[in-house]
Amino acid sequence: MNLNELDQLRHKLDDVNLQLLELVNLRAAIVQQIGQLKSKQGMKRYDPVRERQMLDHLIEYNNGPFDNSTIEHIFKEIFKAGLELQEDTHRKELLVSRKRKPENTIIDVKGQLVGDGNTHLVMGPCAVESYEQVREVAEAVARNGIKFFRGGAFKPRTSPYDFQGLGIEGLQIMRKVADEFDLAVISEIVNPAHIETALDYVDVIQIGARNMQNFELLKAAGEVDKPVLLKRGLSATISEFINAAEYIISRGNGNIILCERGIRTYETATRNTLDISAVPILKQETHLPVMVDVTHSTGRRDLLIPTAKAALAIGADGVMAEVHPDPAVALSDAAQQMDIPMFENFLQEIAKFTTSIK
Repeated sequence: MNLNELDQLRHKLDDVNLQLLELVNLRAAIVQQIGQLKSKQGMKRYDPVRERQMLDHLIEYNNGPFDNSTIEHIFKEIFKAGLELQEDTHRKELLVSRKRKPENTIIDVKGQLVGDGNTHLVMGPCAVESYEQVREVAEAVARNGIKFFRGGAFKPRTSPYDFQGLGIEGLQIMRKVADEFDLAVISEIVNPAHIETALDYVDVIQIGARNMQNFELLKAAGEVDKPVLLKRGLSATISEFINAAEYIISRGNGNIILCERGIRTYETATRNTLDISAVPILKQETHLPVMVDVTHSTGRRDLLIPTAKAALAIGADGVMAEVHPDPAVALSDAAQQMDIPMFENFLQEIAKFTTSIK
């Protein structure tokens, strides 16, 4: 073979490469259209049966020189790239996506701006037990300049025999005490039918980990004009968490605060495993503010200070933790709640890691 023949073959190869490029991009455009149709119909993007059919069809018409296993390998990579393209297109289209809205969402809760670069603390008892108990914690919270007050009126528990909360009475207690100290109430709602009632008592609707994929509850929260604090599910991926937030915003309510609260793993040293890397990922992928619940992620009061420091250092917009006048007699989660002196020491320690705590 002389140099002229080699050049001619190389030119042919260049032409074939360009044809392949055009066909690969044409295939990608069709794959995107299929992805959009599947999304509208609520279908999964990956279909292994369909992939097998396409591979078998290709092998049927394969005349070499590549053997069948090589053809399978090449086209599996092409199929994988198409699936990743569908997923990237889906992320771009989400209303909560940073690509859809580059600027941060800032949420006004009774004059407090969440997502504005300042650190916000959410403190209060795990469960509302009595007016006296709630008031004692609220007084300590307000005295230290904190504006967000949490407390559980509805308590979804693992055991049906554990304390389930005071319900609407608990919300009424929270509202009465919060008004006395000019605090914003954050409390969990577990039933879509209770959303409208809760509007009179809470400033932020919390949707807990066990209800992250309670889609009717998410849709109900999305249809009211009230900020929502959405906690990550016990075993939820970040993608599933983001899509849960999409349920809320798709109904018109974009005032959503995401909350990392630990996920279930094989580790037993803590109640859950705090996925601290979720904070920067969520802030890169979405435009929503992100908080970290250090109480439920660890289940240990001795770990609250270091995990709160980690959350603030990695960029969380706020930290949640639980405070009880006498944790030893708490009706729920006694081991993870701080007493008031411990709470005040907690504030002193984490103040070193932020310039502005509210």
